[in-house]
Amino acid sequence: MSNTRICVIGAGAIGGVTAAYMAKAGLDVTLVTKHAEIAALANGEGLHISGVRGNERIRVPAVASIEELTGVYQLCLIATKAYDMPECARLALPYLAEDSLVVSMQNGICTDALSEVVGKERTVGCVIGFGATMKGPGELEMTSTGEFVIGLPDRSRPPLLETLREALSAVVPASISDDIYAELYSKLIVNACITALGAVCGLKLGEMMQRNDARRIFLGVISEGVRVADAMGLRIPPYGGKLDYHQLMRGTGVLDRLRRHLTIRVVGLKYSQLKSSSLQSLERGRPTEIQYFNGYIVRKGTEVGVVCPINSRLTEMVQEIEHKKRPISTENLSDMKLVSALDDKVG
Repeated sequence: MSNTRICVIGAGAIGGVTAAYMAKAGLDVTLVTKHAEIAALANGEGLHISGVRGNERIRVPAVASIEELTGVYQLCLIATKAYDMPECARLALPYLAEDSLVVSMQNGICTDALSEVVGKERTVGCVIGFGATMKGPGELEMTSTGEFVIGLPDRSRPPLLETLREALSAVVPASISDDIYAELYSKLIVNACITALGAVCGLKLGEMMQRNDARRIFLGVISEGVRVADAMGLRIPPYGGKLDYHQLMRGTGVLDRLRRHLTIRVVGLKYSQLKSSSLQSLERGRPTEIQYFNGYIVRKGTEVGVVCPINSRLTEMVQEIEHKKRPISTENLSDMKLVSALDDKVG
């Protein structure tokens, strides 16, 4: 680790917290942010990290653009929005060695797009199990603990992968998976439920899961996601080791439906204040990552011959909101095209 140089591109909640705790552990890390004032703050008094690991300021070496990096980095972690990731990877290429590893730290599945830029042999997928929020420039809150799961989509294990695992363990426990794509897809399903529903109706997860109409759509998204995975021959693990999608969707009787609704109501209670990342983007006037969530399920479904009308309609609705053609409203949960796509046996 003493000879390993690490750059973290993206100083938002995940990137900032990750870089800060790596720096605190004494690792050679440089944070890349688009804003000179945040770089100055990180280099000076430090980023303010609060939340479940305490309240402290951590100084992190930082630059205001990728072009300001110098030398070669063995590990490059990209923690930007999904639509910004490919360009960041291209800009980082001059600072990478042939055996450097580049990590996709986006919520959606971006490993295909990343490998097109840096090559499959350098592409690492990463499931982020902890929560964090950016409260302001340089003001980051770690809202929950969890773990990292990392791996190469081609299932290889280059020597630097273990070095990456050790580095990430400075933040939260990290493990290596031999099927990172399945791990990413498992998280994608729950993200597709939360991010799209929150974006169209404007509610937090706890509020949504109190509503029967929202729960039915939530279950419909899962049902389509599982069918696509099955058609791809993908064995998706339980999300977080607990939410087993196949077990959740098993059965079509009245008791089965009650069990499903009760399960996701419990999830809603546990994470009641969770706010859709797409809703937050819309509120800031920024584009969402819907094409990397529900849109991804739709595209994969098309490839394997599985129709996904619920995910397709949610993608359309979020895009309509982005283009100011639809308001954010709970009335969107009653959209006729969306409701007609629901399967009563599931919901």
